[in-house]
Amino acid sequence: MKTKMRILPLVLLCIISFCCSAQSIQWQEIAPGVWKGIAGTPDTYNLLQAAGTTASPALQKLPKEDFPLDAAEISFQLNNGKTYLRFPLVEEEQLFGFGLNFQTVHQRGRIMQLHMDHYGTSDNGRTHAPVPFYISSRGYGVFVNVAKYIDVYAGSHVRRDSKNPPPVQDRNTDDIWNAHPYSDAVEMLIPAQGAEIYLFAGPKPMQAVQRFNLLSGGGCLPPRWGLGFTQRVHRLYNAGQVRNEARLFEEKGFPLDFIGLEPGWQSKSYPCTFEWDKTRFPDPAGFIKSMDSTRVKVNLWTNPYPAPDAPIYKQILPLTGTHTVWNGAVPDLSIPEAANILFGQFEKAHVKIGVSGYKIDEVDGYDSYLWPDVATFPSGHSSEQIRQTYGLLVQRYSYDMFRKNNARTYGLVRASNAGGASFPYVIYNDNYSHQDFITALINSGYAGVLWTPEVRASKTAEEWLRRFQTVCFSPMAMINAWSSSMQPWTFPEVAPQIKAVAELRMQMMPYWYSEFARYHYQGIPPFRGMSLEDGFSQGIKKEKVQASLQENPYEEAVTQEVKDQYMAGEYLLVAPLFTGQTSRKVILPKGKWYDFYTGKLAGDGEVITITPGMDRIPVFVKDGGMIPMMPVRLHAPAKGEKVDLEIRHYGDKNGSYQLYDDDGETFDYEKGAYSWRKLTMEKQAGGEWKGAITKPEKNKINTVGSVTWRHMAP
Repeated sequence: MKTKMRILPLVLLCIISFCCSAQSIQWQEIAPGVWKGIAGTPDTYNLLQAAGTTASPALQKLPKEDFPLDAAEISFQLNNGKTYLRFPLVEEEQLFGFGLNFQTVHQRGRIMQLHMDHYGTSDNGRTHAPVPFYISSRGYGVFVNVAKYIDVYAGSHVRRDSKNPPPVQDRNTDDIWNAHPYSDAVEMLIPAQGAEIYLFAGPKPMQAVQRFNLLSGGGCLPPRWGLGFTQRVHRLYNAGQVRNEARLFEEKGFPLDFIGLEPGWQSKSYPCTFEWDKTRFPDPAGFIKSMDSTRVKVNLWTNPYPAPDAPIYKQILPLTGTHTVWNGAVPDLSIPEAANILFGQFEKAHVKIGVSGYKIDEVDGYDSYLWPDVATFPSGHSSEQIRQTYGLLVQRYSYDMFRKNNARTYGLVRASNAGGASFPYVIYNDNYSHQDFITALINSGYAGVLWTPEVRASKTAEEWLRRFQTVCFSPMAMINAWSSSMQPWTFPEVAPQIKAVAELRMQMMPYWYSEFARYHYQGIPPFRGMSLEDGFSQGIKKEKVQASLQENPYEEAVTQEVKDQYMAGEYLLVAPLFTGQTSRKVILPKGKWYDFYTGKLAGDGEVITITPGMDRIPVFVKDGGMIPMMPVRLHAPAKGEKVDLEIRHYGDKNGSYQLYDDDGETFDYEKGAYSWRKLTMEKQAGGEWKGAITKPEKNKINTVGSVTWRHMAP
C-alpha cells in the first residue's frame, strides 16, 4: 500500500510535466510580425548559424501584426530524446512550401522527410533545398530552424483527442467516403532535444514570405551580367574552343555574358585538384583576360572534395570527415579554418585572375555518392547536420571571398537551405522534365531559393524552343551543353525565334534587375507561385479519380493544382507551353490583364483559353503595369555605362514603378551607392498618356540615358 502511494504522485508529476511541456514554448517578438520560440533545448548548430547571415534592416521597418495563431494550440513534447511539434490547421487551409518540390504545389495532406538529397522524381522531402518553412493560405508562415532530418506530417493524420475531428464515415453507404480524413494539424518529428521556431505574420502569404526572406538577410542581388545569357560548354573544351564558342555567339548575334567551363578545366576531377589543366589551358590568366576583352566572363565547375594530389590536400586533411566522396576528402566547412584553406586556394588560383563565379556540384545527395550518416567530422557536428548545411556553407564562404574582392558573383549550386536567400546562387539538378522544372520554379518562391529550368538537349525543334522560352523567364537564362555541345542555333528552323527570345531577355534587363533589387531590399521573390498574387483565388478544387476499385481500392478525390503558370516580377504572369501543346488555359487573377507583346486585353479576372502558336511564350501584364526595357544588346551594360530606356505601359490604369540603379558589378551598394527612381504613366485630360521619371539623386549612381515612353495599345 505504501508503495502505491509513492508511485501515484510520481505519475501525477509526469502528467503535469507533460502538460506543461505542451505549453512551454516561450515566444518573443524579435521584429514586427516575427516571433521566435524556444522549445526544449535546441541544438547549438542550426541552419541560420551555418548560413552566417544577419537579418536585413528592412525587417524592422515592416508594420506590426498580431500573433497569427492561437499560441495554446502550438504544442511541443519531448519524448525518447526527440522533439514533437504540432501546429494547428483549419479545414479550408492550404499549405505551400516545405522546400524545393518538383511535382506538387499544395502540400497539405503530404508526408515528407526533409532530407538534403538529389531530387529523385518523388516529392518525399528529399530534395536540393529541404527548407523547413511553410506558408499557409491564411497568411502566416512557420520556420523550424533545425539542421536535422525532419519528419513532416502536413495535415495527414488525425489525433484521437482532436478538437476538430473529421466526421466518421461508413464506406458501405457513404459515396463520399475519404481514405484520408481531414486533419487539423501539421506535426513534425525532430531527432533533437528541442527546436528553435519562427512564426511569421502576414497578413497575406506574400508578407509572411517577405519576413522569412528578410530574416535570412534579404534576397540576393546579382551583377547585371548575371541576368544576361550563359552557355556552359562541353566538359573537355580547351581554351581555343571556348574562345571560338564566344566568337560564334558574337558573329551570329546571340547575346552572351558568361561561359561556364565544366570539369575538364581542372587537371583532375572526381576528385578535384582545383588547378588548371596545363594542356587545355596553358595560360589561365591570359585566357581569362582575353575573354574579358570580349565582354564574356568565365564561370568554373567544381565540387569541394580535394584529390590526394591537390595542392591543399595535406593541409586540409586534418579538417576533413572520416569518409570520402569519389576518393576526395570532405572538408568540414563548419570549421572556418577549413573554409579558409579551400576558398583561399580558389581565390589565389581563380578569382585573382578574374574568374567570375562557380558551379558547385555534388553537395546535395545520392546516398551512395555523399558521405554516409555514420561519418564523423572534426567539428563534432553530426554527419546529418553537415549534410543539411553543406550547400549553405559552400555558398557562404565562396560569397565572402567575392565580397572581399568587391566583385559580385552569380553561380550555380546543387544544394541550399533556410538562411541562404542572400547568396547569389541558383539551384539546378540532373532531372530533365520540363513540367517538373516549372513546378520547381514556382516552389522556389516559397523556399527562399532560386531555381533554373536550364536547357540541355532536345529531340525536336519544338522542344528546344519551348524549353528556351522558359529559361529566358527565369533567374538564369542558361544552356548547359556540358555533354551535348548544343548551341542556340542547333535547330535552324527555330533559330530566329530563339534569337528573338534571347534578345527579349536582354531588353528586359532593367526590369529583371529592379525585381532582384526588390528581392534584396524587400524580400519579394522575383519568381513565385500564383497563390502569392493578390486577386488570385483558385480555391481547392477536387476531382474524383475514375478507376477500377481493384486497381485503386481507396479511390478518392484529388486536389487540382496550378503548377504551370507563375508570376515574374511585379507585373508579369508567365504561362509556358510544353512540347505537344497547341493551346492551354490560363487563370487570370482579379482585374484586367493584357498581352505582353501586343497590349491587347486578354481577360478580366477569368479563365481564358489561348492558342499562341510556337513563336512566343505567353506572357500577360496586369492593368497599369510598367516594364522598363533597354535596346537589344549582346552583353549587359558595363560598370558606369549609360543605357537608354523605353518604358512600356499597359492597360487603362495609371502606372508607377520603382526603377533600381547601381554600378551593377561591385558591393558599393552596401555603402549606399544605389538609387531608386520612380516611373509614372498618367492619362491626361485629352486622353493621351504622359510618362515621367524622378530626377537622379545628387551624388548617386545614374546609368539611365534618354527615356522614351510607350503606351501599349493594340
